Amino acid sequence: MSDSFQRQQRFVHQVIGHQLPNHNKLAPLKRQGHGIAPVNIALSKYWGKRDTILNLPMNGSVSISLPGLGTETTLTLTPISENSPHPIDSVQLNGESLSDDNPFCIRLTDFLELFRPENHTFTIHTHNTVPTAAGLASSASGYAALVLALNDLFQWQLPPQKLSLLARLGSGSASRSLYSGFAIWHKGEQPDGLDSYAEPIATQWPELCIGLVKVDVQQKPISSTTGMQNTVNTCDLYQAWPAQAEKNMQTILEAIEQKNFEQLGQTAEHNALSMHATMMATWPPIVYWQPESLAAMQTVWHLRKQGIAVYFTMDAGPNLKLLFLETQKPAIQQAFGETEVIQPFKS
Repeated sequence: MSDSFQRQQRFVHQVIGHQLPNHNKLAPLKRQGHGIAPVNIALSKYWGKRDTILNLPMNGSVSISLPGLGTETTLTLTPISENSPHPIDSVQLNGESLSDDNPFCIRLTDFLELFRPENHTFTIHTHNTVPTAAGLASSASGYAALVLALNDLFQWQLPPQKLSLLARLGSGSASRSLYSGFAIWHKGEQPDGLDSYAEPIATQWPELCIGLVKVDVQQKPISSTTGMQNTVNTCDLYQAWPAQAEKNMQTILEAIEQKNFEQLGQTAEHNALSMHATMMATWPPIVYWQPESLAAMQTVWHLRKQGIAVYFTMDAGPNLKLLFLETQKPAIQQAFGETEVIQPFKS
């Protein structure tokens, strides 16, 4: 058992706490658990970890969840004989059985090892309504749904803050996918990670629209986990990022509270471009953009020159997420054609 796994296991037991039975072993109260969680789009980004084992971020972030897009997961526990070899889990993604050496399968089963009762295997059926590993936040909704399924399976009845802590352990941005609407992920200061969680922001903004410009939905060549640590390790420009990101986060929180769309859009777009600038200055360079990504950016900038208030944000991938108000919806649909438009507070 590695030191990293032991640290994660201690963290899990700290979070679950009194929900554990006296013998300190995870014990299922049901045979099956179920969870559903939305994807979330970061308006101020998380990029870089101060602790890679516990997924503790260098900076806080703010997001908005997209109803109707996300992950639904069902976990089934099956007891096995004490004399059986190491348990082998079964994973189905969107109806397709994955091999044991599939990277998605390995990552998922490694995470579930933290919660495995003795002499049991997991069967995981998970369905994404967004492409996996394409920069559209599938891992965020995936691990949030998985933690909700675990909470249902073991009947911990954990509050959202603690579920957010567990989801963060699987994928940092998953900490925000426990919530609908806006959410803030606090970076935290404690080395044990117990103060780094997300919580909802109460503001409702029915007129706010998100447009998804899907440039490429194939799996990206460099994962976010690998990309952000390469950036932290090799990019001199990154030294300025955490302070800028925290400042941007506060500005976006003000914009949300005041429903100041121009402030929200400008800050979110600048924040995204600044994050991608650190990636490009990484060695080897990380460039998720494709020619169509830049063309979409140029369209946004051209629309703004025409007086149409639209901005964009981008996560670690080639796809753009447009930010605009409902009054601009006809102009955006005319400029971007088949772009999917979501109103998070009207769905």
